[in-house]
Amino acid sequence: MKVIFCFFFFFSFLFSQTTITHIKINNAISPGTAQYLSDAFKESKENKSSLLLIELDTPGGLATSMREMIQNILNSHIPVIMFVSPKGSRAASAGTYLMYASHIAAMTPGSNIGAATPVNLMQAPKAPKIIEKVGDKDEPLNKKIIDTKTAMEKKVINDAIAYIKSIAEFKDRNIAWAIKAVKEGESISSKEALALNVIDFIAVDVKDLLKQVDNKEVVINAQIVRINTKDVELKFFEASLKTEVLMIISNPSFAYAFLILAMYGIFFEMMNPGSIFPGVIGAFFALLSMYALNILPFSYVGLLLILLGIAFMLSEVFISGFGILGLVGLISFTLGSFMLFDKETLGQDISSSLIISFSLVSLAFFVFLMAFLLKIRKKDPVSGINTLLGVKVEILSIGKNNYKVACNGEIWNAISADNLEIKEKAIITNIKSLILEIRRIK
Repeated sequence: MKVIFCFFFFFSFLFSQTTITHIKINNAISPGTAQYLSDAFKESKENKSSLLLIELDTPGGLATSMREMIQNILNSHIPVIMFVSPKGSRAASAGTYLMYASHIAAMTPGSNIGAATPVNLMQAPKAPKIIEKVGDKDEPLNKKIIDTKTAMEKKVINDAIAYIKSIAEFKDRNIAWAIKAVKEGESISSKEALALNVIDFIAVDVKDLLKQVDNKEVVINAQIVRINTKDVELKFFEASLKTEVLMIISNPSFAYAFLILAMYGIFFEMMNPGSIFPGVIGAFFALLSMYALNILPFSYVGLLLILLGIAFMLSEVFISGFGILGLVGLISFTLGSFMLFDKETLGQDISSSLIISFSLVSLAFFVFLMAFLLKIRKKDPVSGINTLLGVKVEILSIGKNNYKVACNGEIWNAISADNLEIKEKAIITNIKSLILEIRRIK
């Protein structure tokens, strides 16, 4: 009887044990990150997880991806814990919004949160100013000038303030500090965040956090849910291959590398038509770079400078501009590379070492190319009529005023001031109208 009871108790314990879906976001917020979170919610439904734990360390990222993630969190069927971890991590910019949207927000000692001011990557052209006429016909007209660029910036800031304020009200978090984080770019430590009711807990690690949140009550879909972290299994959810690829493509450094590899592939195919391999590689990376630029905001000026640099460098090869076109193209290409993406908007930028490496490779290539061209110009011709001067010929037949001679396996007409005999050797001294002038070898 005892054996049966123990057997029943053991299996009832297994079936009653719940799981916690655990993921890590330790890069900039991008379309790939949003897809990763969406897949995690699906995984938690399939595993009937009672909780979704997100370890966060982000410098910020795209506003569109952030809003998509916040919608998933606010409409979640299970509690979501956002944990800034490990020590020294941050929840900057978009990460601040995510922390405010979570059911439970926690941080490790030594971490920080804030700096949530939105930044526009696309620098608008010098905006026209609207002039409003103030006064009536009896008074002199006053001109009120409104800078439309400033007005647009205010609209963006006000929209961000309204968004984080609505989230703070919904989650009962500190509204005043949230507005400061957006309006003034303020950032605070984990201790300050706990004191200001920005977060709920400070924990050393995941194990410590789960102990603290046990029996904590949260509101989900207007219902109070009590969190239970005892006897639960922590299941880490890895991103799928598709999501990993999307994360790689949406990384500015990879997007830039794809663009440059596409350039070099097409460049070498144009230099050696029919090589096939460089052209195929170039076309493949060109498609990847086009997709990356489609999902990432970029500077049109930077892209145009890169394309202009490519055009100049190609022109150097085909036009031979004595290095001037190549040098201008290299400068344009480097400037465009630094301007292509904005760190404040994406949360990460193209690696400076990557840009410098590609620039140095391009410089080395064109130095080699120019040295090769100059060396070729100094060499004697290796083709053409002039290459026949000084070549020996053999007399094949004698006519009235000319000779038939054998030269490099070909038969030529020749004339000579000397009286030559058949099978005698002679040397070419000049060529006129495809007739060789020859003389006897002294």
